[in-house]
Amino acid sequence: MPDQIINRVANSKLITINLEDYYPKGNRVLFDIKDWLFEGFVLREKDFRQQVAAFNWSQYKDSYIALTCSSDAIIPGWAYMLLSIHLEPFAKKIIIGNLETLETIIYQDIINKLDVTAFNNSPVIIKGCSKKPVPQNAYIMLATKLKPIAKSIMYGEACSSVPLYKNK
Repeated sequence: MPDQIINRVANSKLITINLEDYYPKGNRVLFDIKDWLFEGFVLREKDFRQQVAAFNWSQYKDSYIALTCSSDAIIPGWAYMLLSIHLEPFAKKIIIGNLETLETIIYQDIINKLDVTAFNNSPVIIKGCSKKPVPQNAYIMLATKLKPIAKSIMYGEACSSVPLYKNK
């Protein structure tokens, strides 16, 4: 049948990796300590410790937390450490930074643990479009991890991929 349409993509050995599939469940929270500072700029240790002790940390169960201070205050390192000690029993991950940094660190952990042996000497497409907030850094980390083992790496969709790397 010469007029038969053959789906070459479906019949190929291409393996698609969708980073969105690895997106972990859990609230992402930007925890700003500015409101816990005197006039938004001065950390008074006694007052800060009292607020930390009185706060209901359980509301952050199974959440990912980015600690920050949106004012120009100089925050001592121990303050973030104290917060993290109180958050640790509840939160999945705690970092200092913004939500984008948080997502990058979450994906760094995921990609570091990712078993890529199934992609050995295979053509791989890293799916580009995502409905979830997959950080751009995650794509870079995945491509770097795949490069030593993949036959080729492409980005996008099987029908319209952009070639990035081909093992010689």
